[in-house]
Order: sequence, then structure tokens, then C-alpha cells
Amino acid sequence: MAGRRGARSGRGWDAIPPRADAGEAEGSRRRSGAAGRRRSSGDGEDSPAAERQPPQSESERAREICLRQLAVRPRTRAELAKVLARKEISEEVIAEVLDRYDEVGIIDDAAFARAWVSSRHHGRGLARRALANELRQRGVDPEVAGEALESLDDESEAAAARALVDRKLRTASGTPEAVFRRLVAMLARKGYSAGVAIRAVKEALAARDAEAAEFADAIDEDALADQAGDSTL
Repeated sequence: MAGRRGARSGRGWDAIPPRADAGEAEGSRRRSGAAGRRRSSGDGEDSPAAERQPPQSESERAREICLRQLAVRPRTRAELAKVLARKEISEEVIAEVLDRYDEVGIIDDAAFARAWVSSRHHGRGLARRALANELRQRGVDPEVAGEALESLDDESEAAAARALVDRKLRTASGTPEAVFRRLVAMLARKGYSAGVAIRAVKEALAARDAEAAEFADAIDEDALADQAGDSTL
């Protein structure tokens, strides 16, 4: 009787797997599932990740660079060529892309120069000399720049100089001589000739007050312009 109970008891324990065995089985199932997921999401032929875009051509890359530059502001041909060269685009592709952009009007140095002259003259009060220097720095052909600068004549330049001086005089302080020197220097930095600058400041001081007018009357425009190496009045 005891033997039969023992036998049944033994068979009962043998039928129940140990906890460690259950843990190993669960771990095996998890590892198997993870491996399956990796295979299904890997770089196999049926996976979306396996679909690769064709490499971008040099011409496509050059056009993309140009369009990003032009989205910020208009650019000259020389400016775009310089950027493309820095990005290691070949000279052949640079010429090809920029020739095409010239052809369809995406870049137009003449239009750029006209817009630059109008904006910088009316917005910043720059004279022809300063504007010519800025256009040269941006690679605009001298002849193209000259045509754009023809829109500014001596009269418009003198009027712009006087407007700048009148605006500065509203907050200027110091003796008439100190004010005179500061304003002439300001106009010189904006590209005005010594003659135009001296005349604009002299006329503005003469209309300011009695003290300034007395100082302005004593100014010898010709002598000062000669000293500056520019007798254009």
C-alpha cells in the first residue's frame, strides 16, 4: 500500500516541470520571437528599409545649393559660383548649372545691380562710389554696374547727402566745427565726394542757427575740397 502511494507520488512530481525549466522555456520563446522580429524588420529584400534612393548627381546637388542660396536673397552669378566651388562642385557642372539659370532668368546680374542700387541708395543713402564698390565685391561686371549706376545723377546724389545731414543734425551736439567734421566724415564713409559732402553740411549748418550759420559762412569749400584731394563741387 505504501509502495503504491509512493509510486503515485513519484509519478506526480515527475509530471510537474521544475520552475527553472518553465523559466528557460519562456526565455527561449522570447528569444525566438525577438529573432523573428529582427528577421522581419531587417534589411532583407522584402523590407521597406531595403529600398534605397539613387545617389544624388552632382548637377542635382549644385541646383539644390543654388536654390537654397536664392531663397535667402537674390545672388549674382559670381556669388553662386563661389558657394558652389566651396562645396567642391566641379567647374564644368558650375558652368552648366549657372548657364542654364542665366538662360531662364533665375539669375540676372543686370536686374540684381539695378535693384541693389535702388535699395541701397534710398534705404542707406549710399553714393555711387560706395555702390560701385559693393557691386564689384559681389562680382558684377563693371559695365553692368555702370549701367545700373546711371540711374543716379549729381542732383539725386546731392539731395540724398543733404537728407542724411538734416537727419543727423536733429540729434547732433558739440561746436559747429566738431559737428561739421563728423558729418563730412559720415558722408565720406557713404561714398560721397569731398565737394558734395562739404557743400551739404555747410548748407545744413547755415540753416540751423546763428552760430552754425556764422561758422558755415567762413567755410572755404574749394580749399577744403582741395585738401581732401577732390575738387568736385
